[in-house]
Amino acid sequence: MSLFKLNNVIQNYAWGSKESISKLFGIDNAEHQPQAEIWMGAHPNGCSRVASTGELLSDVIAQDSKNMFGDYTARRFGELPYLFKVLAAETPLSIQVHPSKHKAEAGFARENEQGIALDSACRNYKDPNHKPELVYALTFYKAMNGFRPINQIVSLFQQAGIESLSAEVTALESKPNSAGLREFFTAVMSLDEQKKANVLADLEQALKLGPKTALLREVFGYVAEFKKHYPSDIGLLSPLLLNTVELAPGEAMFLHAETPHAYVQGTGLEIMANSDNVLRAGLTPKHIDVDELIDNTRFQSTNPDKIKLLPIEKEGKLSYPIPVDDFGFDIVTVSDVAKQQYLRSAEILFCVEGEVSIEVEQQTLLLRPGESVFISNDSGVYQCQGNGILARAYN
Repeated sequence: MSLFKLNNVIQNYAWGSKESISKLFGIDNAEHQPQAEIWMGAHPNGCSRVASTGELLSDVIAQDSKNMFGDYTARRFGELPYLFKVLAAETPLSIQVHPSKHKAEAGFARENEQGIALDSACRNYKDPNHKPELVYALTFYKAMNGFRPINQIVSLFQQAGIESLSAEVTALESKPNSAGLREFFTAVMSLDEQKKANVLADLEQALKLGPKTALLREVFGYVAEFKKHYPSDIGLLSPLLLNTVELAPGEAMFLHAETPHAYVQGTGLEIMANSDNVLRAGLTPKHIDVDELIDNTRFQSTNPDKIKLLPIEKEGKLSYPIPVDDFGFDIVTVSDVAKQQYLRSAEILFCVEGEVSIEVEQQTLLLRPGESVFISNDSGVYQCQGNGILARAYN
């Protein structure tokens, strides 16, 4: 039986906010570093530690994984199957897709056989896992999620007057299906330097002329923001291709593996399968492997009206319907009345606001904003009491 606080790794990626995490959670940033992500979990690239002993969470789990996880998770996954994060984006992240489980396993094995180092800049697969994910907004949160409806893509390129791609746009208009979308996206990602320059010059001219519709105004807002950071990147076209989304605090969205997306600005909670696999498609100086990207992308439109995920509300708890079994996610409002929760797997609880005490039998820990605890499955049941909001990760 285990209940313990976690010390979590903060990833100082360049796109991270220097202020958001410290403002929201009082976490020190004396060196004024970009604090991009807090990782809660047992992934080797950023494993949490037991706060009281300094032990790696992965080592503690390995000592008694069956009792830590419970029978189902131990048999089904053999590891903590999720990675829980706080993500604070000041500038846009790269456009990316994450591979399916099958393709991640094959790609990871293939790159191992080829002798590509895990930390190599041209490595595509860091582990053999897929990476579906959910984002829950803590602040207003701008993102892109999935391909737009094809007729909307065609209309936006035509309205913007991207003449250098007129043949490709016409081909998509005459073949408005998955195959046509794949051909169009492949053509865009494979432009030679001269044609790319022509396309981006057309886009620059469109920005000067201004938008003709409300949707194009929104698209141009994203393009202009991206242009500040990546002035000659093919990813400047992405808002014409992908759904633009703004989540208000408390709203959430889900991303399937193989869905192109990008996080643009804002702070949120993110929970995903335990993976760090990323295939990039723009807005980045990093390695882009176009062939692998195309092979790992699902060429289906995402309905923009169905991107936001509606929770199921019950007794002060919001549960989000997630279509994979790697992870579950709840937002729990805690009051002075003790709330009891039965465990179905190992859980990580993160305090979003307020103060909440977590009790397992005779052991009690107080959580303040930005703090988290790990509770093993063999604890059976725990109680929450206080006044605050918890985010609950489990599977």
